[in-house]
Amino acid sequence: MTDPSGNDEPADLGTVLQGAPPWLISLVVHMSALIILGLLVAATKVVVDQQSAEVQAVYGEQIGDQLLDNNSMGLSTDTPDPTVDKTIFSPSDLPPVADPLAAPPLVHDFSPFGSFAGGDQAIDAPIGLALSGREKGMRKALLGRYGGNATTQSSVELALEWLKRNQRPSGLWSLSGPYSDGVSEDKVAATAMALLAFQGAGNTPAVNADPKHDYRPILKKAWDALLKTQNKDGQFIEPGTMSNHQMYLHAQATIALCELYGMTEDSYYRVPAERAVAFCVSAQSPQGGWRYSPREDSDTSVTGWFVMALQSARMAKLDVPKETLDRISKYLDSVQDEYGVKYSYLPGNGTTKAMTAEALLCRQYLGWKRNDSRLTGGADFLLGEPIGKSEVNAYYWYYATQVMHHMGGDYWRKWNETMRQHLPETQVKKGAEAGSWDPDSDRWASGGGRLYVTCLRTYMLEVYYRHLPIYGDIYSKGEKASGEK
Repeated sequence: MTDPSGNDEPADLGTVLQGAPPWLISLVVHMSALIILGLLVAATKVVVDQQSAEVQAVYGEQIGDQLLDNNSMGLSTDTPDPTVDKTIFSPSDLPPVADPLAAPPLVHDFSPFGSFAGGDQAIDAPIGLALSGREKGMRKALLGRYGGNATTQSSVELALEWLKRNQRPSGLWSLSGPYSDGVSEDKVAATAMALLAFQGAGNTPAVNADPKHDYRPILKKAWDALLKTQNKDGQFIEPGTMSNHQMYLHAQATIALCELYGMTEDSYYRVPAERAVAFCVSAQSPQGGWRYSPREDSDTSVTGWFVMALQSARMAKLDVPKETLDRISKYLDSVQDEYGVKYSYLPGNGTTKAMTAEALLCRQYLGWKRNDSRLTGGADFLLGEPIGKSEVNAYYWYYATQVMHHMGGDYWRKWNETMRQHLPETQVKKGAEAGSWDPDSDRWASGGGRLYVTCLRTYMLEVYYRHLPIYGDIYSKGEKASGEK
């Protein structure tokens, strides 16, 4: 088409329409409108389809083949790890819940070497969950997660069977026999220690944690007998026992009783537990600790047992005065060396690994952070004498095992590597004492004898689930937390 002026340039639409009839102008306008409307509809459909695809990719997971090719939306296509033992995390023998409609309990993530998710700060709010690792299902999961195995658990079961065989007709246990290597009698302490071993594996007078052995009758008999040794002041006492044992045995019996109440929430045990705790509080000395007589003196050994008694009370959600805990810290300050890295039995008495381990455990429960340089320095000191590569000392091993388990990470890994090997290897396998450990070479054999060293070693092999670790995850996005070695 040429311009009306005679030029060969294309005429514009306005020029063409000037001489066009009205019907042609109307046709052009309506066609333009239809074209524009069609383009708008097509654009809207593209946007809607894209949004729909995004919604399906994020929220519309379906059974069947993945519909997105080449992982175009950035979704993970990882397959399950065939090396993971699914039975550890989803056991089929979980107990029925009491109230299916109840709100779920507070759940915490576990790291392979840590504990509650959170951080380096000692956790106080969920302290009532500390005994929950002993529950069926949780126990199995934690055993594998923290480095236990069938061998360590088999050793625990053998030890409990040995204890069962040696319960006296009265329901109590004895430090003096009938087994070999007995020592001076202390039935209350012996019974408390035996009960702690059974309870550490989840057994109570009402709950049997071992499908092969029913321990409920012997535990009920034992508790009926032990509660009769508590006097009106709340103190557990055994007439005729050496005076320097009386406070030890009360602390041990209080630990066992508070654990039992915390595990069962049976009101029958609440009042005796509250009375026992009240005696602990009233017996604290002006120095801030405990020793052989109420309110008279302090040493680190007796104090450690009382700290665990009060901690067990807190695990059972029983009241413990803050002032009592603050005074304990004051006492520990008096026996520390190297600014809190090492500890002695008495002020100025010279530091030892046993007292250091016991005091550091107290510090952990009293709130020291995991990456505190005093705590990591003390843990490094303890790693210098691992189980099986130093003097045989079940007392030291017992406290150091707990410290390392709470520390987690390389501390726990290194400690556990030797512990889980040495303890099962040295357990008696045959004869009347099968399941126990010989006390002959132990540092404190003369004071506790066979039952004492057997119970302490049993607690160590239950450590994987006996108490949930204090601190939060020690790894963050694959990196080591502060203080990790």
